[in-house]
Amino acid sequence: MRKRDLEIALQAIAPHPNPKADLEQYTTPADIAADILFRACYTYGDIRGKTVLDLGTGTGRLAIGAAILGADRVVGIDLDTESLHAALSNSKRMQLKVDWVVGDIETVRNLFDTVIMNPPFGTKREHADIKFLRVALKIGKVIYSIHKSTTHSFISRWLKNAGAEFEVLMTTKLPIPHQYNFHHKRSHAVVVDALRIIRS
Repeated sequence: MRKRDLEIALQAIAPHPNPKADLEQYTTPADIAADILFRACYTYGDIRGKTVLDLGTGTGRLAIGAAILGADRVVGIDLDTESLHAALSNSKRMQLKVDWVVGDIETVRNLFDTVIMNPPFGTKREHADIKFLRVALKIGKVIYSIHKSTTHSFISRWLKNAGAEFEVLMTTKLPIPHQYNFHHKRSHAVVVDALRIIRS
């Protein structure tokens, strides 16, 4: 599959109908999601034929992308039932098999080959991103995760202390649309790092 074809498919996924600020719900842009998933699949062999978990799946863009690329089993988990209703609708419309689970990420007990996630940055809930990393390292052999570049030093130290190896796949700008009442600009961009993390 061409990366552009994957991006086009992911663009068709409907956004969250009512994003919640306290959960830091921002849709992963289709081009960034496609870039990460394409590399995970074709450069590292971490998607096709693998078990894949999307932590904090939202409307399911990363999970659905993994299903498109031939993952053996895909699970998406999120606290927000509205998100999962949208994710289920998206996967049904695209005729893709994804298991959607409502619940806290800390309830996951199964082990997965690959964890993919765009976790909260920790703006509203301090160290929410670390909670996601901690869970991912317990249940995933390989993790793909997106974090603000300004937290790179902190995240690097935390991962090293956790005994994990990692590399920066890419650094890019993630556009944040005007969707909450505390947003004063029509849109702005946050510089983020996409990491590939290997559990020791």
